Amino acid sequence: MMPLLEKHEHMSDLCHRVKVMDDSSRLEEALQSALEDGDLKWVMTRGGWHRWGGVVDGEYAPIASNLRQWAEDVSGGDVDELIYSYRDRGYFVTHLAGKSHYFTLPTGDRPEQFVQIEVEELQEVIARPLIDHDWFPESLEEFLDPLDYPQLEPEPVTPPYYRFRRMIEMDKLLDAPAECDRNLNNLRRFFNDWQHSSAGDADQFCRQWVLLLRDYQDSYGELRIDAKPMTVLHGSLPELPDGEHLSGASLANAIHGYDRLVGYPFAWFFHMLSSKSSNYAVAEAVLRDQMGAYDYLPARDLKVLRSWEERPYSV
Repeated sequence: MMPLLEKHEHMSDLCHRVKVMDDSSRLEEALQSALEDGDLKWVMTRGGWHRWGGVVDGEYAPIASNLRQWAEDVSGGDVDELIYSYRDRGYFVTHLAGKSHYFTLPTGDRPEQFVQIEVEELQEVIARPLIDHDWFPESLEEFLDPLDYPQLEPEPVTPPYYRFRRMIEMDKLLDAPAECDRNLNNLRRFFNDWQHSSAGDADQFCRQWVLLLRDYQDSYGELRIDAKPMTVLHGSLPELPDGEHLSGASLANAIHGYDRLVGYPFAWFFHMLSSKSSNYAVAEAVLRDQMGAYDYLPARDLKVLRSWEERPYSV
């Protein structure tokens, strides 16, 4: 396989040419053919997000593709001048309604050895009138992102289309220096725990999880990537067992039942670590059981759990 980073430009062109269908199968086939070998699969689609688009006239003909740039250019920084000049034009602000499609391709035996491809499905839709005659923003920032502004039905302006977002070799991401980056250090532990638990024998990590990536600048102005694991079952995830009220056989049945629903052993542990409201009570209850008469965890999973008990972390 050619170095994957050299394929970004080709991927971008490919995504632009693929027509959006009801599912992502055609896109998956196109991406697989571009990679030539390996076993690439669609694993998850995350929707319900948007970003600001541009400006269109009353017939939905494009005026500008970037709202902020257009507003800064025509106003010269004077929001009152913008309101006065465009109040009777009948223009609309648009936004880009988005979905993120995630594809993964294993590249080795370790859980972090995979490529993740992220493709956005975007559609420009009407968001709001550019000017409301009863509204007088005090600044350009308030004009760009107003509170309590009348929103319109998101009527389509363009057909949906794909846009290549990024392709990341996850093991290379983890190779970055992380002496002071707790996010990456915890992520390394997450992968390592998967490798050494029964989950690692049951399925490939990249078929059960994706990493949500966010670019940001640190306090020194350096560009960094924040990475958070998200289960591919994010929309239909069962509740973690109630560690505060269950113990013994009932707790054993609950965590094994949870694992069966999710599809691999020790799933409850990894979902606990990635939960926003980390339910550590279930881990504490399992550990109490293991100190008593119960022995319902494989030895390797108990070793991982005890290591977490000594040095708790979350992702």
